[in-house]
Amino acid sequence: MSIGRTRRRGAAAVLAAALLVAGCGSTPTPSSTPEDARVFTNPVVRSDAPDPQAIRVGETWYLFHTNAGGRNVPVLTSPDLVDWTPAGDALPTLPDWADAGKTWAPEVIQLAPDRFVLYYTVADRASGRQCLSRAVASTPLGPYADDSDRPLVCQADLGGSIDASPFRDTDGSLWLLWKNDGNAIGVDTWLWSQRLSPDGLRLTGPAAKLLRQTEPWEGTLIEGPFLHRRDGKLFLFFAANAYDKDAYAEGYAVCESPAGPCVKAPENPILRGNEVASGPGHASIVEHDGRTWLLYHAWPPGLEGATDPGRQVWLDEIVWEDGRPVVKGPTGSAQPRP
Repeated sequence: MSIGRTRRRGAAAVLAAALLVAGCGSTPTPSSTPEDARVFTNPVVRSDAPDPQAIRVGETWYLFHTNAGGRNVPVLTSPDLVDWTPAGDALPTLPDWADAGKTWAPEVIQLAPDRFVLYYTVADRASGRQCLSRAVASTPLGPYADDSDRPLVCQADLGGSIDASPFRDTDGSLWLLWKNDGNAIGVDTWLWSQRLSPDGLRLTGPAAKLLRQTEPWEGTLIEGPFLHRRDGKLFLFFAANAYDKDAYAEGYAVCESPAGPCVKAPENPILRGNEVASGPGHASIVEHDGRTWLLYHAWPPGLEGATDPGRQVWLDEIVWEDGRPVVKGPTGSAQPRP
């Protein structure tokens, strides 16, 4: 046996003994195992990313959220709805009639393989209110271009218009939902809907009032509408109360059509704050492999209204019990991945 081999065996024995001693009475460092890979823990985005909405194109998810970090419409990408990577600004240039700084609640819909339409809230210089506009891109990442010379919706006498949300129904019709920003001027907040042209750029027909704040838990406002059809029933999800308070929460209504009428669920709110997340709401819905997921923002408890870390993105499953959505969350413990 060579001297080198003897030394190597001796060193190995010393190392093994040292590891054995170090392991006694201490907690081992967690390792990445197949079991670990099958679970995740909220929040899935730990930085400020309010009003999230995501779409899937191919094998990639794209998440859009309210302006943050100097970007008008930040966009992130993910292979699995859990691990998100920043991917730039989907709307680097605003239209000439708009001012930067209040570009909120963007949502995207795919209308063709190479056509994506982004609806968003933006500050309208002429009215001094926030209004809605739209922009188009050939890829989900953008850049989206807004060639409009005025807002798509701007109810200045009702406080402005915010929280645009597109919806394509099973008959192929396109709709836009939004909120008049009544709480900005002390009047009622309504959720509205109106049909869109097939290219998604114009509104057609009359606008319909769907819901307003009526329940104690809603405070002075409702907002963040999102339509989802399941088993022939049309569900309208919405947030309510002050966004920067722990009372902010999520509810839903059942509608006869995208133009209403709609009836609120008696069990509202179906998502409210707890010891791990405060003020959860402004949710959107995604479906993957037969499961339904609620994507929403929430504050760390005790940090409501703070900019650091701000409103983080949470992902929790919706299960359907007797045809009603039940949210399993906010969930701070490990849960199975989508």
